[in-house]
Amino acid sequence: MSKATNITWHAATVTKTDRRVQNGHGSCVLWFTGLSGSGKSTIANAVSSELYRQGINEYVLDGDNIRHGLNRDLGFSDYDRTENIRRIGEVAKLFVDSGAVVTTAFISPFRSDRDQVRALFKKEEFIEVYVECPIEECERRDPKQLYEKARRGEIKDFTGIDSPYEAPERPEITIRSDLLHVEDAVGQIFQYLQQKNII
Repeated sequence: MSKATNITWHAATVTKTDRRVQNGHGSCVLWFTGLSGSGKSTIANAVSSELYRQGINEYVLDGDNIRHGLNRDLGFSDYDRTENIRRIGEVAKLFVDSGAVVTTAFISPFRSDRDQVRALFKKEEFIEVYVECPIEECERRDPKQLYEKARRGEIKDFTGIDSPYEAPERPEITIRSDLLHVEDAVGQIFQYLQQKNII
């Protein structure tokens, strides 16, 4: 619920459809979700690079990067996690309205938060990509030594250790990152985008 009063929605002169026609492709959000270390950012950036190579307007919203700026006032309590995802959903919607394919790489551990973001978009515009990876493999990779710190009690409310991760029940795409090379994951996602006539 907005706290602001006396505000009115102003319709844009140039529409989302206009931008899509000019771009020659559709727009959507690829919402990557999964445990820390599952490969979300790696795959999201690989998809972004290939979209760019093909001349498709794209942008990556990455969890850590966003917390350096827009969401630097948020911690990792359940409330802050929910607000983090709410804000990103609204930003992603702006990118989709601009005619871009936006990839987001966020743990986004709570199913209800992801569902609230999904509700912001038309059906074909929100593509949930579950980067599935056993926690044992994520811990083995542990590129930031976060699991190690969480196990020692140095990080509280860490997803998968002392805070839950609710896996998607019906994601549009599931990537088994412990079994697939990055290039194969990108190919799987591109196949989906082509089948849906987004690119």
